[in-house]
Amino acid sequence: MRWENLTDSDHARAADPALFGADAVTTRTFDTPEFRGITFHEVRARSVLNRVPGASRMPFEWTVNPYRGCTHACVYCFARKTHSYLDLDTGLGFDSQIVVKVNAPELLRRQLASRRWRGEHVAMGTNVDCYQRAEGRYRLMPGIIEALTERANPFSILTKGTLILRDLDLLTRAARVTDVGISVSVGFTDAELWRTVEPGTPAPERRLEVVRALGERGIGCGVLMAPVIPFLGDEPAQLRATVRAIAAAGATSVTPLVLHLRPGAREWFMGWLGRHHPHLVRRYERLYADGAYAPKWYQRRITRQVHDLAREYGIGPTRAGMRRRIAEPAPAQPAGPAATEPVQLSLL
Repeated sequence: MRWENLTDSDHARAADPALFGADAVTTRTFDTPEFRGITFHEVRARSVLNRVPGASRMPFEWTVNPYRGCTHACVYCFARKTHSYLDLDTGLGFDSQIVVKVNAPELLRRQLASRRWRGEHVAMGTNVDCYQRAEGRYRLMPGIIEALTERANPFSILTKGTLILRDLDLLTRAARVTDVGISVSVGFTDAELWRTVEPGTPAPERRLEVVRALGERGIGCGVLMAPVIPFLGDEPAQLRATVRAIAAAGATSVTPLVLHLRPGAREWFMGWLGRHHPHLVRRYERLYADGAYAPKWYQRRITRQVHDLAREYGIGPTRAGMRRRIAEPAPAQPAGPAATEPVQLSLL
């Protein structure tokens, strides 16, 4: 495996310094039901703060990804291509060969303390899910959150994992000192579709319980309605059911994102489509004939429908760069008959 080519960007180049060498890799397998068939490659990384390429569409410049590969096994996952940089398989290998940066928390703490670091926003869960099953064993996220909190460094997390609730106290503490944005990904609520395209993830209703639990602790949580899957999850009734469930969970926002099929993910998804829905293959070939993204007219149609439904149910799209933090506790009030005013959450 080309471990030497894993660099500090998600786009490995031969001239880049390696994040770790082959002698820093320990491969483990665990014969337990939750990890059967999964191999973990434990590495000691040389860097954990990744700068996002300038050409990226992402609204942030820095990410932290403690894992590569993902046991969520979403057939459409755009990050599958990154496994090829290590000479790992982008299909089943992506689902079962997990790279674990075991020193991520201590390394992040050191990098945040550098004089060169300017305290920029750090996004997590943007490549693979940092709350996938592996996190239950390696517990990297508590140390990462604590490192960011110590520096009052703003951050955001996107996840499909319910394991984030384990760290609820840490997130609450962080939100008192810096901007913390949490989003949960729920593209649809159709149970049959979920079982086939996201087989390793918690059910959509369980993810929406995360939204509800965060809201009850005063941490606003948005929902990235992604992906909206053409011809399988885009019927008006399906969109309505999903937005209605998102609203019922107390989400602060809903932002739709139509399925995109980058190289690596495209081949795996189209193979799945041919096995499960062969009648849709030609329609997909036409819809995605011009590249990884569905046509603008289709994206706009889905966005308009979801935004209309969001307004109907009292929620709206996330504004670019919007983050949330919980308010500081109000000072104790003297006892008396007057009722105290509720604390308004600040939207920052």
